[in-house]
Amino acid sequence: MDALKALTARKSVRSYAKKAVPERILEKVVNAARLAPSACNVQAWEFVVVTDAGLLSALAALCDYGSFIKDAGAAVIVASKDTKYYLEDGCAASENILIAAAACGLGGCWVAGDKKKYAPKVLDLAGLPEDYRLVSVLALGYPRAKSAGVPKRPLSEVLHWQQFNNKAARGKR
Repeated sequence: MDALKALTARKSVRSYAKKAVPERILEKVVNAARLAPSACNVQAWEFVVVTDAGLLSALAALCDYGSFIKDAGAAVIVASKDTKYYLEDGCAASENILIAAAACGLGGCWVAGDKKKYAPKVLDLAGLPEDYRLVSVLALGYPRAKSAGVPKRPLSEVLHWQQFNNKAARGKR
């Protein structure tokens, strides 16, 4: 699947079929994450893939609004050393995982991490050192049903040329 098709195919999925995700696919999506841009090429991120049912249930119990993680085929915990741009870098890597997952026929859902009270508990569950920051928890798996997704604002509402709210200066330089 090409990149633009994968971007279009990506939907947040919270209901998963009881089917394991092969390690080779999980490695492929994490490889896409490590290829994300990072400020000054620091690459301070780490990725912990969780496939164990007990750990997925424990993770689901920790995360607000993440109860569906227990039914996912896998979850990827994206964490980073506490560098100046850890959040931006980790978010770029997280998005790469979700797009790569869609390209591989998986569904996924981003569960917030950095500003949540449960972040230290997730890091502890994953065995990460205390000086790391949680960026995201990404549930991955085969969707139980095809998702239509949610409506997105049209391009005409969000695209501005030269200045905010300038629809007339299209492409002029």
